[in-house]
Amino acid sequence: MTPLLVVFWIAIAVCAFCWIASLITRDNSWVDRIWSIVPVVYVWVFAAFAGLGDLRLDVMAVLVTLWGARLTFNFARKGGYNGEEDYRWPVLRARMKPWQFQIFNLLFIVLYQNAILLLIALPALTAYDHQTAFTPLDAVLALLFLALLIGETVADQQQWNFHAWKRAEVAAGREPNPRFLQSGLFAFSRHPNFFFEQAQWWVLFFIGTVAAGSVFQWTVLGAVLLTGLFVGSTVFTESISLTKYPEYADYQKHTSAVIPWIRRKTRPGSVAV
Repeated sequence: MTPLLVVFWIAIAVCAFCWIASLITRDNSWVDRIWSIVPVVYVWVFAAFAGLGDLRLDVMAVLVTLWGARLTFNFARKGGYNGEEDYRWPVLRARMKPWQFQIFNLLFIVLYQNAILLLIALPALTAYDHQTAFTPLDAVLALLFLALLIGETVADQQQWNFHAWKRAEVAAGREPNPRFLQSGLFAFSRHPNFFFEQAQWWVLFFIGTVAAGSVFQWTVLGAVLLTGLFVGSTVFTESISLTKYPEYADYQKHTSAVIPWIRRKTRPGSVAV
């Protein structure tokens, strides 16, 4: 049995679990709960099939494990494993007929997102098929992956600190000002965590291309589809933010959407947190 076939059957089992669980519990966030876990399993399958003897594959597996550990921790501390559903799904459910949402659940939430989770791990397949010597370029890309991982960790912590401050303000009977995070990394990007997340998987793809000796690899599909997923998620998330905070429109005018960039104009009256 090949490693690709093994990860394919694991993906089928994961899809079946997420779909059945969503029907039983009426909770559509099961894919979110396995998001940080299954890509780690997939990459380690390829490393294991190489006998843990290919340094590039081993490094890729360790990097993805660190990515998974960070994401699992951040998801857990926000209550992701306590049965709380992603806030976007009730909003979308209210906009659709029940049968429409169930089709969306199966095709997009379960199948499409799990397909992406499989595809983003397949640069490990490229490395498995081209087990060449570990190079200085591999080392540079690995360090870049770690830098992006640190950036995402910082963004998550800034967001965590802001929401803790916001809850404290509300508990004290005060109106939080600002009502959404606009300082730190969020002064340069409205979604810096989205940027760092996507960039890490592009770097993993390029590590695979170093093994193959060419960037023309079909496994780029994972990074491309993940980027597309985040584009759609960003648009949907911001539509919700605009309904909650009218001043968010001004933030959009002055701050880059995803790629960190210098703020176009100083916002008068904003309060740093």
